[in-house]
Amino acid sequence: MQEPLPPENRPPRKRHILLRIDSWIDSTVWNAGFKAGEIWEEITIFFRRFRVRGWKRGVFEVLGEAATLGTAGSVVLLALAQPAFEETKDDWRNRGDFAVTFLDRYGNVIGHRGIIHEDSVPIDDLPDYFVKAVLATEDRRFFDHFGIDFIGLIRAMTENARAGGVVQGGSTLTQQLAKNLFLSNERSIERKIKEAFLALWLEANLSKKEILRTYLDRAYMGGGTFGAAAAAQFYFGKSIREVDLAEAAILAGLFKAPAKYAPHVNLPAARARANEVLSNLVQSGMMTEGQVIAARRNPATVIDRNEVEAPDFFLDWAFDEVQRLSTRFPEHSLIVRTTIDMGLQKAAEQSVETSLREYGEGYRVKQGALVMIENGGAVRAMVGGRDYGESQFNRATKALRQPGSSFKVYTYAAAMEKGMTPQTTIVDAPITWRGWSPQNYGRSYAGRITLLTAIAKSINTVPVRLAKDELGIDTIVNMAKAMGVETPIRNDKTIPLGTSEMTVMDQATGYSVFPAGGVQSRRHGITQVIGYDGRVLYDFDRDEPAPKRILSEKANASMNYMLSQIPVMGTARKAALDNGIVTAGKTGTTQAYRDAWFVGFTGNYTCAVWFGNDDYTSTNNMTGGSLPAMTFKRLMDYAHQGIQLRPIPGIENPLPPKDAKPQAVAKTEEGALPPLIRPRSLSVDATRLLRALGDKLREAKPLGTQKVASAE
Repeated sequence: MQEPLPPENRPPRKRHILLRIDSWIDSTVWNAGFKAGEIWEEITIFFRRFRVRGWKRGVFEVLGEAATLGTAGSVVLLALAQPAFEETKDDWRNRGDFAVTFLDRYGNVIGHRGIIHEDSVPIDDLPDYFVKAVLATEDRRFFDHFGIDFIGLIRAMTENARAGGVVQGGSTLTQQLAKNLFLSNERSIERKIKEAFLALWLEANLSKKEILRTYLDRAYMGGGTFGAAAAAQFYFGKSIREVDLAEAAILAGLFKAPAKYAPHVNLPAARARANEVLSNLVQSGMMTEGQVIAARRNPATVIDRNEVEAPDFFLDWAFDEVQRLSTRFPEHSLIVRTTIDMGLQKAAEQSVETSLREYGEGYRVKQGALVMIENGGAVRAMVGGRDYGESQFNRATKALRQPGSSFKVYTYAAAMEKGMTPQTTIVDAPITWRGWSPQNYGRSYAGRITLLTAIAKSINTVPVRLAKDELGIDTIVNMAKAMGVETPIRNDKTIPLGTSEMTVMDQATGYSVFPAGGVQSRRHGITQVIGYDGRVLYDFDRDEPAPKRILSEKANASMNYMLSQIPVMGTARKAALDNGIVTAGKTGTTQAYRDAWFVGFTGNYTCAVWFGNDDYTSTNNMTGGSLPAMTFKRLMDYAHQGIQLRPIPGIENPLPPKDAKPQAVAKTEEGALPPLIRPRSLSVDATRLLRALGDKLREAKPLGTQKVASAE
């Protein structure tokens, strides 16, 4: 038997190896910590020589805190600036580099957009007193600030506090340009933050002269004109280089409120505003009283022209559409035939304005919007707000508002497409879905009812039950998108009750699928784009794809039947048209009565109407079945006078007798809107004949060359 080796000669065991490794780690860590402590002590001793005491320490503490807060603030500002800088990604300099003349559906010139009709004039070529008048009135410290004028802002706040209201604005000329180029007139904190950052960005990327020139070229000046050069031609019939001081004062006064001070509309108000501009020149020290006295004594006169009422909200939207289509052709000088019918447009504007004048104060509502689409997709009228001169924000195409119960049609359309019918029964009872318990208006429940009754009475639990048990949220969202809703819709369980915001244009587009027989409505505002050489660069019928079917004929007929009963037995009785014309549609009212909708249609037209307030304040219990429905009826009664009536697909449309006359609106407990009487127009056969002749003439001589001659 072999004897064991002595301990000193035995091979190390695994346990001993691990102990050695552990010992090495411990010693290394301890040594590193000890060394770090020595280094830290040396650093501390070094910095002690810089230690301050007494009042100096307080200063350094404040500076240190300021540096910390400044760093944190910089990170926050950078995060806030990102949405603003997203607006500058595309070719923003050439956004308005278009020469577009717009025609209505009949070929009449209705307006212009872009830096077109008058060439942009360099700042050095403008009259010196005009530039001074603009700066004295809009931004006296323009050449001294960096986009945001804190001194001017403090001065404006002081003056407003003394006056007890808003008498001075604190926005610089650069901020106004940022709003004109990149943003809308929507009053919100988000928009003001973006405006401030974009003003700083403009100051960093453009010279002061470039900013001033761009501002003078792009600002709305009333009368459908954009830019000082176009306004000088429109109001005075002369080049901007030739205006005198009195005329320059009127032009400079237009930037604040172009509709209010437009001299062709209200010359006394324009002259009073011009007198304020002259006073601003004197107060700012840019001119003396002796230099302006002649302009005070001899105020400017304007060209005697009939008031031109351009459909500005529609033109802004159509101009955006032109720029979207412009990727198909290189030309930027264009003639665009649109779909707008100026007779219907004027009636739409009058309907909204009359409603607000008659009932706005009682309902505590200040704004309205409307979109009217003819069966086939042509947008015939658009009202984007009450006063374009006061606010160019288009509430018909850009304002996102909750649709309320008017969204329910997409849920019911999905149900009909799945095979349900208006007579399908469902339980109206309390329901809870993932902790959410929607309630009916009045908090009452009817038990087992048909889908027809549920949509007519606008019951809330039924569409939620359909979404929860039968359809799913994705099905409803996809149906809304397929029907033409372009605004992104949230994937949320509350969607069936219309909590996801959308535009008036979205609603008009979606509902217009029903009178189209269940196929896409192909909503459009432009029928042709023509170059100044007469070439047709774009034609809607030629260049756009054929419409796709969205709903089966059976599902669409079921929806039309249900929606046609709402003005008869449901919440939209005030929307029923005169002379037996079948009307279909749905009301919508949001929480706290912030938004009121009616979206309806006949066999001829679809019309979406919205009323509410820009600041989202509640109205005085206004529902979709009140003012929106009444406004819809007033416009649609007018639109259906003297035209060939079309039936709603799937519904027998009783035609009125040939000798039927327009009826006055029936009085209700809220009174009645005065009816609109449509002037006598050509018969249907005569219209067809004239259109055929027009087609022959266009084949013989391009329309574009004719319009160029007449427009110039």
